Amino acid sequence: QVQLVESGGGLVQAGGSLRLSCAASGSTFSISNIGWYRQALGKQRELVAAISRGGSSNYASSVKGRFTISRDNAKNTVYLQMNSLKPEDTAVYYCNYGGYYSGRGYAPSGSWGQGTQVTVSS
Repeated sequence: QVQLVESGGGLVQAGGSLRLSCAASGSTFSISNIGWYRQALGKQRELVAAISRGGSSNYASSVKGRFTISRDNAKNTVYLQMNSLKPEDTAVYYCNYGGYYSGRGYAPSGSWGQGTQVTVSS
């Protein structure tokens, strides 16, 4: 039903910036919660940031103050602005569409994009 396409990844030096995009089609985007996740080689997938249908956002402690999540409902797109990048940010980044919030925080749905690679060199 929903197709997600991530873009904007690449190779960047430590201290640099990237902006990731996740475009959704076939959706009721404006009323959907969205999450950004990442998975480094040999590690489990972790939540980076999430934004609710009402525009409220939250972040992992490791990226708070450096990353910003936003959405453009007219374009059915969510963004992740990443500043002051560190080698530890190297991972494949995925967007997740239509999750929900509980007492444990954002819980992902089964709707994932294909991922985009971010590599930060020292």
